[in-house]
Amino acid sequence: MDPLPLARAFTLIEPGPVVLVTTHDGTRPNIMTITWTMARGFDAEFALTTGPWNHSWAALCDRRDCVLAIPTADMIDTVVGIGTCSGADTDKFARFGLTPLPARHVGAPLIGECLANIECRVDEIIERLNLVLLQGVAAHIDSARADRRLLHAVGDGTFTADGARFDRRAAMRAKLPDALT
Repeated sequence: MDPLPLARAFTLIEPGPVVLVTTHDGTRPNIMTITWTMARGFDAEFALTTGPWNHSWAALCDRRDCVLAIPTADMIDTVVGIGTCSGADTDKFARFGLTPLPARHVGAPLIGECLANIECRVDEIIERLNLVLLQGVAAHIDSARADRRLLHAVGDGTFTADGARFDRRAAMRAKLPDALT
């Protein structure tokens, strides 16, 4: 094995998939690209990493809700574009031709072009870790969407997309929660 610089070790286990996080500050909606997300369990609990350097941070802290919008691989240029401009001076919905749809339980909008959207309330913000803990309150999926491949950031400006799925549900049935079988 060859040595790998320790500063690049995270690229081996980068969490995923990439999500677009929508917020609303009371005046207008915003979108940010987040590559550091995780599921915290089977009960629609999630976490993401962000901080005061992101324009959406204040809305997350003040409004305590957001939407995790799940883009697909065909949206990669939009995902990168959203992540490389600021909502402080850009209406990202307009700039990238995205459709804000009303959520049922939170003030932040869904994104109509995404595969899925998860409405979330902020449970806790751990500022010293830049960690936002979320509780899902509703989920929506576009079952007719052709591209279902999720994007994963490698962390060095490159991405991968989901490929083939391997079905082992029968072998795991006794170990999966009822909701997943």
